[in-house]
Amino acid sequence: MPANWNIIVSTARSDGNFDHPGLPLPIAIRHVRGARSLRLRYDSARNLLKLTCPPRTSRSAALRWAGEQRAWVDAQLAAEPPAEPFLPGEHIPFEGRDILLAWSQQASRRAMLDGDVLCCGGPAEGFARRIESFLRTAARDTLSLETAEYAAIAGVTISGVSIGDADTRWGSCSATGRIRYNWRLILAPPEVRRWVVAHEIAHRRHMNHGPAFKALETELFDGDVAAARSLLRRLGPRLKRVGRG
Repeated sequence: MPANWNIIVSTARSDGNFDHPGLPLPIAIRHVRGARSLRLRYDSARNLLKLTCPPRTSRSAALRWAGEQRAWVDAQLAAEPPAEPFLPGEHIPFEGRDILLAWSQQASRRAMLDGDVLCCGGPAEGFARRIESFLRTAARDTLSLETAEYAAIAGVTISGVSIGDADTRWGSCSATGRIRYNWRLILAPPEVRRWVVAHEIAHRRHMNHGPAFKALETELFDGDVAAARSLLRRLGPRLKRVGRG
């Protein structure tokens, strides 16, 4: 749970990232219209603290309050599972199954998947970069194909598919038909990935989450939407740790 404070301090606005001498992580300050309290959240993916403030909260007051939350910050860090960097000999999820990362002097610099072993050669210091490149390419290719498949079923057009590594979103669809996915979906079981695709394609007809949207989402996915959503919620924290550290 985030830390909160329900008193509004009235002075000038100032957004940005700041170091605090009493805290172990930098703080990203963001003033939000409509916010009525200070709210501190630990962003494990970016390893920083996010401090949301009412519009007229002063930077000094916000940082002073954040410094008083040291016990809460320490508790969040202590409870956080370790990162899972791309290292030879480690296992990572890929399409819902665990695969082994391997490095060999005789192997190609380009990572290749053989059964449940993802192997590459080349300089050891570039191992993690080449593994991530393989995963991003696999995500782009797979998600592009599945997006085209669902778009054809729904009778909608797509202007483009791209991948990224958004902090909070697994997918997004713009009004122009451009869809963006988190590349980490390739780590998840196929049914989870395909549900996200169906969800974004349904937005091509309905830019909301009303009854018509939900009906189309269910029709496209042809599976248990609630189960897929629940599984992604459960697996998500680990998927976002993979490759970090």
